[in-house]
Amino acid sequence: MPADTFAIAAVAAPWGPVHIAATSTGVVALEILAPREDFVDRLERRLRREVGGTWNPILESAVNQVEEFLAGRRRAFDLPLDLEDRPPWDRTVFAAIREIPWGGVTSYGRLARRIDKAGAARAVGGAVGRCPIGLIIPCHRVIAGDGSLGGYGGDWFGSRERHLDLKSELLAREGIDIPVSRH
Repeated sequence: MPADTFAIAAVAAPWGPVHIAATSTGVVALEILAPREDFVDRLERRLRREVGGTWNPILESAVNQVEEFLAGRRRAFDLPLDLEDRPPWDRTVFAAIREIPWGGVTSYGRLARRIDKAGAARAVGGAVGRCPIGLIIPCHRVIAGDGSLGGYGGDWFGSRERHLDLKSELLAREGIDIPVSRH
């Protein structure tokens, strides 16, 4: 597949389809709660190119691994990521998020300290909110400093409440119980 194209697929999940996109070098996007058309539109704008790739080994592996995760047979993803369009700051934050183990959480502030940027919790939160590959980059494991859920989903389709419900559900799959605050 030429490097200037990407292919997409969808995986059925309890909350609706999980849309995945991959180039020949890695997974470039994963969205939950988004209609296919919105996912494709956002991705085409972000990458400044149209969907045009064919099914490829990286996309096939991503689909398989997401299905295994949803079935409770996978705890970590082993996939190459294509984040070349993301700024270096975001890539640094995403790499630190990928180090949070299954069943663990950290706060935005602790994550900032982990990357030697103490005091940059808000900037970390911004990068987390811009993450184009949620789930594979387990952003649901980053919570607020007070122990509450914080936010989840960036520009994903759906309400803030639905995103927080999903974040709570993903954490519950890992044995972490943080209820959604409705205040």
